[in-house]
Amino acid sequence: MKGRDRLELVLLAALWGGSFLFMRLAVPAFGASALAALRVAVASAVLLPLLLFTLPRPLAAWSGRWRALTVVGLLNSALPFLCYSYAAQSISAGLASIFNATTPLWGALVAWLWLGERLNGQRLLGLALGFAGVLGLAWDKASFKGGATDTGLAVLACLAATLMYGIAANATRRWLTGVPALALATGSQMVATLALALPAALAWPAQPIGATAWTAALALGVLSTGVAYVLYFRLIARVGPANATTVTYLIPLFAVLWGALALQEAVTLSMLAGGAVILLGTSLATGWWQPFGPARDPGKPAR
Repeated sequence: MKGRDRLELVLLAALWGGSFLFMRLAVPAFGASALAALRVAVASAVLLPLLLFTLPRPLAAWSGRWRALTVVGLLNSALPFLCYSYAAQSISAGLASIFNATTPLWGALVAWLWLGERLNGQRLLGLALGFAGVLGLAWDKASFKGGATDTGLAVLACLAATLMYGIAANATRRWLTGVPALALATGSQMVATLALALPAALAWPAQPIGATAWTAALALGVLSTGVAYVLYFRLIARVGPANATTVTYLIPLFAVLWGALALQEAVTLSMLAGGAVILLGTSLATGWWQPFGPARDPGKPAR
């Protein structure tokens, strides 16, 4: 990566880390359904003009792809955003972002089960470590040992969201290869907007919404979704997907920082330990760190 690429990677991590803070600020006023719908609607409004002015034949990119786009829109935006908005009502921004860091673990597991991608011993060790970190952190924070039901459901919502991200990534790889990145991002956000429109209309809050909640919701849609997607796909184009996805390792750092600064959220030893184990496992499972040497033919199908 060049210096500009590293700067944009850090900026992207800051924006995506900020999404957890914005959700915490906005969800009490909007509710989960309305906030998730507003997020994708605003992102669509940001991305659609860029698409129309960037691609010579923007609609051609979606031709014959609507079924796949619908799947990706639901699993990569609509349902995960709904899950995280729900979780933001019960757990801290920092904790939600640590669970979000398990996305590459689910991606590797789904690729193995669905696409037959080989997992060597090093990657299997990473999966085991990552999920052990998740289990330990969830057991401690979600009070599954006999406490807060809402917190436990919030943790499950975060993990369900990351599983859907993993499925969506592999669905994109299988069915949408060759679709321009901006067209894919815009189409998936528009699908998510349509999917969440009715639930949001039914659950839209009756009471007036304050300026702070509106500001956070708009920042969530414009900065942490629309602008973030543009940065992300620019990085993919310039430095490749493997380098671009290393942003996953930086997001929790910013989410914990923003939550501590803006909301005085506590950063506990168990959060730091659990997050470290998850990131260690993720780096091994994805091949980002290879202490035992590179795998032989890591992309070769197992069958």
